[in-house]
Amino acid sequence: MTRQKIQIKKIDNTVARQVTFSKRRRGLFKKAHELSTLCDAVIALIVFSATGKLFEYSSTSTGQVIERRNLQSERIDRLDPLPSLELQLESSTYAMLSKEIVEKTQELRQLRGEELQGLDWEELKHLEKLLQGGLSRLMETKDDLFLKEIGTLKRQGAELMEENQQLKQQMENFPHVVQEFVADHKGYNSCDISLRLGVPFPN
Repeated sequence: MTRQKIQIKKIDNTVARQVTFSKRRRGLFKKAHELSTLCDAVIALIVFSATGKLFEYSSTSTGQVIERRNLQSERIDRLDPLPSLELQLESSTYAMLSKEIVEKTQELRQLRGEELQGLDWEELKHLEKLLQGGLSRLMETKDDLFLKEIGTLKRQGAELMEENQQLKQQMENFPHVVQEFVADHKGYNSCDISLRLGVPFPN
């Protein structure tokens, strides 16, 4: 069975209204206490019943909380012109940045060869100068990249030449190694020598 939802409106029955007030006031104060304990919040509640009786709860002191609230309101009132000035500065900065974005976007399109209609001689010369400067930087970057690649290829070529030279020397020294090995193992037959050197058996 589902719980029936209570319609929020004034309770006409005096006794029922007093009972509901007591229950809900205790629940409200309990929730305020839990919020203060869990979140380390400073809380003050002031409640007047229909008969004018005062009920209050405070995590510290109701008077201190009220005084703190009043001081906060006074400080906000004194600083009220400042947010307006900050908003004006932010608005001005935003307008300046928006204008700069529009100008840079149009300049980029013109560098691509778009929206050139309406430009006078000086503006076209300025645009040409920008293109020449960009092309010059592009060529410099391209040349630097080519030089780096050439240097890498030269270094790899030198390493390969050095490896080939080492292999060549090893091949030139190989017959001497074989002769020394054969001289040191005269007591072995040809099959043993062939197996030890890893060469084909002699016919």
